[in-house]
Amino acid sequence: MLAQGLRPDSVTFIGVLSACSRAGLVERGYRYFESMSRDHGILPIHDHYTCMIDLDFIHKMPFPPDAVGWATLLSSCRVHSNLEVGKWAAESLLDLEPTNPAGYILLSSIYAAKGKWNTVAQLRRGMREKGLRKDPGCSWIKFKNKLYIFSADDFSSPFYDQIYAELEKLNEKMIQMGYVPDASSVLHDVEELEKIKMLGHHSERLAIAFGLIFIPRHCPIRVVKNLRVCRDCHNATKYISKITQREILVRDAVRFHLFKDGACSCGDFW
Repeated sequence: MLAQGLRPDSVTFIGVLSACSRAGLVERGYRYFESMSRDHGILPIHDHYTCMIDLDFIHKMPFPPDAVGWATLLSSCRVHSNLEVGKWAAESLLDLEPTNPAGYILLSSIYAAKGKWNTVAQLRRGMREKGLRKDPGCSWIKFKNKLYIFSADDFSSPFYDQIYAELEKLNEKMIQMGYVPDASSVLHDVEELEKIKMLGHHSERLAIAFGLIFIPRHCPIRVVKNLRVCRDCHNATKYISKITQREILVRDAVRFHLFKDGACSCGDFW
C-alpha cells in the first residue's frame, strides 16, 4: 500500500497488528503500532490495543481493556501456564461480563494444567451455581453435500468402527515417529492412561479420520470446530498430515490451520 501511495487507515492497522499477533511477530507489531500515530496520525482504539495486549502493555494503555482484551490476555496465560496473571485477567473479565463462561473455562484450564483439581472443581461449581455452561465441543466435515458432525468419544456415526480403526492405526504410526501425547490438554482429574485415551477421541480427530477414509486423496480434508483446537490435537494433526501426505485444513474458533507435510501454517502460534 505504501509503495503504491495508498494511505493506511485504522482498519488497515487492525489487520496488520492482528497478523503480527497471530504470527508471533512481537517486535514488528510494536513498530507498526508506534508508526500509527507517529507516521500516519491515527489514534489507536480498543481494537488496536487488543491485538498488542500483554501484561506490560496493559499498564501503558490510556484506558482499561475491554472484555475481548482481558479474554485475549487470559488465553495467552493458558498457553504459557501463567497462573498469577491468569487469575487477574479472569477476575477482570468476570467483573465486566459475569455471565460469560469463558473466564471460568480458561482459568480452569490453567489450574488443571498445574494439577490443582480442587480449585478446578470450585470453579465448575461456581459456574453451575450461576447457571453457566460450556458449549460442548464438536467438529464437522462435508462429504457429498452432507454434513457429518462429531463430538468427543462419539459412537453415533454408522462408520464409527472404520473411524476408530483408522485412528488406532494412525496412533501407532505417530508413536513410532516420536509423538508423545500432551495430557495437560485434558481438564479432568483421571488417570494418565484415561487422559491419553480421551485425547485420541477428540471431535476433530474423528472428523479427520472420516475425511481420510472418504475424501479422495487429491482433495484436501476440510474440518470445522466450534472451539479452539487443543495443543495435543494440533500436534497430532501435524503428524497425521506427514504420515498420510494429505492436506488438512482445520478452522477452529481462533483461526485457520493448514496442516501439510508435518507442519501447520500457524507456525504453532494460535
